Amino acid sequence: MINNQKIVVVLPAYNAAQTLKQTYDDIPFDIVDEVVLVDDASSDETVQLAKELGIHHIIEHEKNKGYGGNQKSCYNKALEVGADIVIMLHPDYQYTPKLIPSMANIIANELYSVVLGSRILGKGALKGGMPFYKYVANRVLTFTQNLMIDAKLSEYHTGYRAYSSEVLRKINYHANSDDFVFDNQVLSQIIYAGYEIGEITCPTKYFPEASSINFARSSTYGVGVLKTSLMHFLQRMGLAKFEIYKTPKTS
Repeated sequence: MINNQKIVVVLPAYNAAQTLKQTYDDIPFDIVDEVVLVDDASSDETVQLAKELGIHHIIEHEKNKGYGGNQKSCYNKALEVGADIVIMLHPDYQYTPKLIPSMANIIANELYSVVLGSRILGKGALKGGMPFYKYVANRVLTFTQNLMIDAKLSEYHTGYRAYSSEVLRKINYHANSDDFVFDNQVLSQIIYAGYEIGEITCPTKYFPEASSINFARSSTYGVGVLKTSLMHFLQRMGLAKFEIYKTPKTS
C-alpha cells in the first residue's frame, strides 16, 4: 500500500510462459498488495507457471476473448478484491515493472487519476527496438487523436497504465471492443469524463518473446483508433451520442 491505497497489478496474459517469471520477479511487492492474472486461453504453460509462482487470483478464459476482453476480466477482478489503484502490466516483459512505484505514487498522492508509461517521451521507443513503421504510425495517430480529442498526450498506444479505482468505476469499459482498440477507447472515455492523465518516461524492449501484432492487425487497429477519435469528437461537439460514453449504472 501507499497512503493506505491498496495496489493491485493485473496481468493480461496470452502465451506468456517464457517471460512471466521474469516479469513477476520484478514486481515490487513491498507496495503491491495483490496480483491478478487473466489467461486468455493460452496454448502454453502460462497458467501452470502462474500457480507455481504463487499468484492467488488466476482467471482462465476457456475461449480466447481478445486483448480487450482480457482486460475487462482483469479490471472486474481487481475492483472485486478492493483495489484502490490498478496497474496493468504486460507479462511479456516489454515494460519494466520497476516503474510501478512511481506510477502508483502519482495516483496515491492525488496528482493524477491515470498514469501512462510513455515510450515516446525521451528516446525509449526506437532505442528499445520499436519497428520504424510502428513508430511513424504512432506519431501520426497520436497527432490526429490530440486534435480530435482535444488533449495533449505523447502517445495513446502504450500498454503500461495505472488507474485509480474511481476512474474504472466511472467509465463504461464493458461497452468497449474486445480487440486491441479497447486501450484507445478507455483513454477516450477517461478524457471525455474530465480526468487528467499523467505520463512518465518508460523504456521498452522489443524481442522475439515479446507480444506484438503484425502489419495487418496494426492496420485494423489504426482504423479503429481513428474511428474512436471521430466518435469522441462527435460526442464532444454534441453531434452524436455513443454507448461507450454513458456512465455505468454501477458507478
